[in-house]
Amino acid sequence: MYRLTVLYGHPENPAEFDRYYHEVHIPLAKKMKGLKGWTIGKCISAEADSAPPYYLIVSLYAESAAAMQAILDSPEGKETVADVPNFATGGVTFLYDEEEVLIPFSLEASDV
Repeated sequence: MYRLTVLYGHPENPAEFDRYYHEVHIPLAKKMKGLKGWTIGKCISAEADSAPPYYLIVSLYAESAAAMQAILDSPEGKETVADVPNFATGGVTFLYDEEEVLIPFSLEASDV
């Protein structure tokens, strides 16, 4: 599985970042066709007395690098990427990788 990881730096106004991200950016991004998965998570530091280096981590999954590029090159993908500067006041980093799953996710009732 091919993954695009988006690392959002700490925004100037976290409440406004959260509002915009959930009310505007997610609905916009949901228009992209071909994604095989999508996760988001607010960062929590592993060290109790320090802030994490990033505010939010987003992972988008596609079948291949070519599939991800096609998604991002689509009109919906271009619109979604163009929207990022509208709310990412803490900066943003994009990383690509070919993800290797060592232990697959399981959502069985006994695991929750």
